[in-house]
Amino acid sequence: MELRHGCLQALALPGTSDKLAAVAALWAARETLATHADARLAAQPDLPALPGRPPLPRLVDPSAVPQRSPFTDEGRAALLHAIAHIEFNAINLALDVAWRFAGMPAAFYRDWLRIAAEEALHFTLLREHLLTLGFDYGDFDAHNALWDMAERTRHDLLARIALVPRTLEARGLDASPAVKRKLVGAGDLRAGEILDLILRDEIGHVAAGNRWYRFVCGQRGLDPVATYAELAARYQAPKLRAPFNLEARRAAGFDEAELAALQRAC
Repeated sequence: MELRHGCLQALALPGTSDKLAAVAALWAARETLATHADARLAAQPDLPALPGRPPLPRLVDPSAVPQRSPFTDEGRAALLHAIAHIEFNAINLALDVAWRFAGMPAAFYRDWLRIAAEEALHFTLLREHLLTLGFDYGDFDAHNALWDMAERTRHDLLARIALVPRTLEARGLDASPAVKRKLVGAGDLRAGEILDLILRDEIGHVAAGNRWYRFVCGQRGLDPVATYAELAARYQAPKLRAPFNLEARRAAGFDEAELAALQRAC
């Protein structure tokens, strides 16, 4: 199977287990997959709407997702469910960027396949932990903000990698320490371990976004800092708020000019 076509097929699968199995199969076969970077793929007419997703969780407006205390089993499960939903969306986002955008080096597509596999691991660990609490993925409502931005940026690779991995996913780097403190403070040491693993991998995912963002800026003769501000305004990216995890952002490849611009914009 060709890598990008395989990513499209996995993206279209609605069943959670089927999608995870497809990503695992692609990752296991990664050394043998051809990559047709110049082939412009189109979603086949017999494919369902993208991305494929299970009937649950029910998707609601972000303001309608209730906040619960992590000091109750249900509240802790709801918080873990919200993180699991982000990771499930992140699987789809990595698959989507791999199939949708032609003309990039083969390393670009292999980067996003790796990211899809790591997001699948994150989702699996969180779901397994949810099951120990008596809950499963789909038991709580969720929102679709990550995929909404993917839809808005579906026609421009530069906008996609500027505003999904470098903006929305980078917010996870900032949020992770506080979320871990909440869960560990509520006595959930296993959740803390899972979040440590996720943070480690997400630094690498955001770094890939930074690397390819600069690559495309270089191709187009654009200044990365000025271009980011223009794209954020054009696509109505959410305003980022302090505190920022500057250590993690530096490890993910944000330079000092970008971090200074980020802090000035608060």
